[in-house]
Amino acid sequence: MNAQVRTSLKGRVAEVVLDCPEKHNVLDLGGWAALADAFDELSRNSDIGCVIIRGAGDQAFSTGSDISSFMDQRDTPEDARRYSEAISRGMNAVRECRHPTLGLIEGLCVGGGMEVAACCDVRICGQSSRFGAPINRLGLTMSHDELEPLIALLGPGPVLEILLTGDLIGASRAREIGLVNRIVEDTEVRSMGWDLANRIADGAPLVNRWHKRFILRLMGRNSEPLTRAERDEALEAFQTDDYKEGRSAFLEKRPPKFSGQ
Repeated sequence: MNAQVRTSLKGRVAEVVLDCPEKHNVLDLGGWAALADAFDELSRNSDIGCVIIRGAGDQAFSTGSDISSFMDQRDTPEDARRYSEAISRGMNAVRECRHPTLGLIEGLCVGGGMEVAACCDVRICGQSSRFGAPINRLGLTMSHDELEPLIALLGPGPVLEILLTGDLIGASRAREIGLVNRIVEDTEVRSMGWDLANRIADGAPLVNRWHKRFILRLMGRNSEPLTRAERDEALEAFQTDDYKEGRSAFLEKRPPKFSGQ
């Protein structure tokens, strides 16, 4: 595993940490590839119920790509294409992770860091968190693949406001436009995040995965109407052991114990 990305597992919750706190958890070419590899591996693990992603330390979730590496890694047209493909692969791995994903945002969440956060299913931030993408000050663009999750989440207006002004916005504005779901005290981001992750993981895992896939399909690039098979997939839950367990637990007024079957 690349030193910029590390993973761990506690119970049914996995944690992915962007681990370069001395540089606000930036990712270079290898870091983006490691992010993709980490989420691809977690997606293959059926025992996981939720994945947390956060930055190391408490100063930043991530400020995106490591600009200091650009001379070596993002200079020629070929380099730029390879780097862009690595970013796209990392973001897609987060967005398409089969498990629910939860972004815990402390401090700065800027550029590629904001893009990664937008790929999470739910985002919690601290009151002093700041968001933005002042890349028009650097003379570089976000690719179509990088813009797509932001536009799907926020719509074009807020994305253009962020990109054209280059301003950083605070937590309240971020929640107002839909960039974060919840704001908590700075010191409570991790504890509240873990509480939520465990609640998510306690849900029926098959149902959580189905809902993620259904929503990605409805919001995806595929403009074709839903097929009968796709519509029928929403009925498969009623044939699972988890449905029987959930129904029985509700009637017996006890917590359900889901098996993922």
